[in-house]
Amino acid sequence: MPATPLLAPSAPLPHPLRTRSFRLLFAGRTLSLLGDAAVPAALALAVLAATGSTAALALVLGCAMVPKLLLLPLGGVVGDRFDARTVALVTDLVRCATQLVVGVQLLGGAPTLAVIAVAEAVGGAAGAFAMPTVSPLVKGTVPAESLHRANAAMGVAVSATRLGGPALAGTLVLTVGPGWAFVLDAATFAVSALLLTAVRVERVPIPRRSFRADLAEGWHEVRSRDWYWTSLVAHSAWNGAAAVLMTLGPAIAVQRLGGAATWVLLLQTGAVGFLLGALLADRVRPRRPVLAANLGLATYALPLVLLAVAAPAPLTIAAYGLAQAGLGFLSPVWETAVQRAVPAHALARVTSYDWLLSLAAMPLGYALAPLVASAWGTGVPLVAAAVAVGGCCLATALVPGVRRFR
Repeated sequence: MPATPLLAPSAPLPHPLRTRSFRLLFAGRTLSLLGDAAVPAALALAVLAATGSTAALALVLGCAMVPKLLLLPLGGVVGDRFDARTVALVTDLVRCATQLVVGVQLLGGAPTLAVIAVAEAVGGAAGAFAMPTVSPLVKGTVPAESLHRANAAMGVAVSATRLGGPALAGTLVLTVGPGWAFVLDAATFAVSALLLTAVRVERVPIPRRSFRADLAEGWHEVRSRDWYWTSLVAHSAWNGAAAVLMTLGPAIAVQRLGGAATWVLLLQTGAVGFLLGALLADRVRPRRPVLAANLGLATYALPLVLLAVAAPAPLTIAAYGLAQAGLGFLSPVWETAVQRAVPAHALARVTSYDWLLSLAAMPLGYALAPLVASAWGTGVPLVAAAVAVGGCCLATALVPGVRRFR
């Protein structure tokens, strides 16, 4: 009787970028991220040059943020109820138009603050509908076995654009003017929309119900998973702490750590750290992914404490790079965990609550940091933020669902 042949080892899965639909989605997403990364610096310089007022800049930034926060839950419902690809395509076209309006205003030489504010508000509203579609689009364009590598690739794209975007913005501002940064961003959204027309996405339709019922179901999916909502609390604390660091860090760097060059080097080191973390996530598959990712996120307490005590600049910069590596590692690991655990028909709504809690914490940090610092010194809000982010992220280890999630 012939011997039973040995089973041949299974062939390794191809990289998700070999899948045409994901490759198109990845290319469009990377281009639009690059354009978006170039805009903040150009917007700040353009508004300040036109008005000379930081209050005017705050108004424009607020016009972009408030509609996004208010409409995110609605964006999640729309992303689940309708085709995520179509929603993303329409929002890309809307944001293309708004950025083009701002670009034309700036290139004309006499920008109107009201027009810029309205354009940014419309763009922010479109962003509320676009952000919840990213996770369903990734899940719908790659096999389930390739989700982790697909999310890691998206994380690498985010980090690469964080590195290249500010440099691109600086080049455009110094050579041809800030208006061209917005024209470039508009072009990237147009190309992204064009690429989305060729993307094929698996879609799981949901039953037709009332808007309130859809919202309630999305919230039920969130609160029924202790690993998810407790992690959202930790992620919200991270975003609030990041706002504190971004508000107080530049002044500390300039006054006590060697000048503006120290702050620029810290930010660039953070961008490199984020990239390394995303690359690590592509190679490492922790047995308890949510726990490992949250523990990595707790490292953000380190640069906060070091800034509070004005530790030597090299130590603070290295700590910030490590903390951003933790964020770069968390992003793809967390996205994969959510995409595997949450039903496809509710994924956009669940993701919208994630974005809502994360983004809502940032204005709070921006507002409280200077107030507390003026009353008790910069060390107090920095240490408080370190305790909040470190405590919340480490505390998730006590949650049974976080420990059991494999």
